[in-house]
Amino acid sequence: MTDHSPLGILLVNLGTPDSPTAPDIRRYLAEFLSDPRVVNIPRFIWLPILYGFILPFRPRKLVKKYEGIWGSNGAPIRFHTEQLARLLNSNLEGHLNRKCIVQSAMTYGNPSIKSALITLQEQNVKNIIVLPLFPQYAAATTAAVLDKLNSALSLLAKVPDIRFITDYHDNEQYIEAIVTSLATHKNDFNGNTKLLLSFHGLPQAQIDAGDPYAKHCETTGKLIAESLGLKSAQWQLTYQSRFGPAPWLKPDTSSTLQALPAQGIKNVIVACPGFSVDCLETLEEIDDLNRNLFLEAGGENFTYVPALNAAQTHVDFILKLLDSHLYKWESAL
Repeated sequence: MTDHSPLGILLVNLGTPDSPTAPDIRRYLAEFLSDPRVVNIPRFIWLPILYGFILPFRPRKLVKKYEGIWGSNGAPIRFHTEQLARLLNSNLEGHLNRKCIVQSAMTYGNPSIKSALITLQEQNVKNIIVLPLFPQYAAATTAAVLDKLNSALSLLAKVPDIRFITDYHDNEQYIEAIVTSLATHKNDFNGNTKLLLSFHGLPQAQIDAGDPYAKHCETTGKLIAESLGLKSAQWQLTYQSRFGPAPWLKPDTSSTLQALPAQGIKNVIVACPGFSVDCLETLEEIDDLNRNLFLEAGGENFTYVPALNAAQTHVDFILKLLDSHLYKWESAL
């Protein structure tokens, strides 16, 4: 990288409907759930189920859920990701010895990876670092970004030089940022209070096929607990967002929260270290649905710790991560 063209940074998150309406939710789900990376059931079995049973009915059921988290800035996942990109862009000024341009994109929905690449090329960007905002690698998320990226690149006449960051589940600065967000609760973890680290679940079959996701989640959880000085009884790792009848990773977040009060755990602090920014799965599923499940089961206090979102600790961590990868990139040339 000896030229003086801008360095592009592409932050990629999962995605969202364009609005909390049934038609937009249906379009989003059609793109999302038709991806073999997300649902790896044979297409001749899955697609009739998706188009015949799920898409005609599921979107209407999700309208209230999306409406419940939709703010004046639109979808939280898109807003927080764009805000993170803006803050990162401003913090990069003077940080590196070259101009940097940060763009955000979604694996599914808008803004697309293709549109982000075109925007970067229009600004004479020839070198791009792609950072999927998934700390723990999974084929259903990280590899799906790579698939979309390659598809978009195949449409470009001039392909930029790309570096792809696959994960950062055990990165020291990432763990430190999560621990900082939990620091104010450190003294609360006693006999009646437990820390629950909830990660998005995956079908067990994907793990059995060699996906390292579960190991990455376990490593992240242990590093967070060790940094907080927690004993094994003071914290637990669980998996949320189970979908369909097939076996998924266990223990399940909802079932765990419903069982804790009967075990004498009346207070929980819940964090979701696998989600870089807040979204439907954290705001509606955890801070609403699972909060109510815990309280209805006899729990007394439920505290949800927000995702890193666009906190300065998140920006600082990404800066250091980019520094590390940029150094490796330039050293290899």
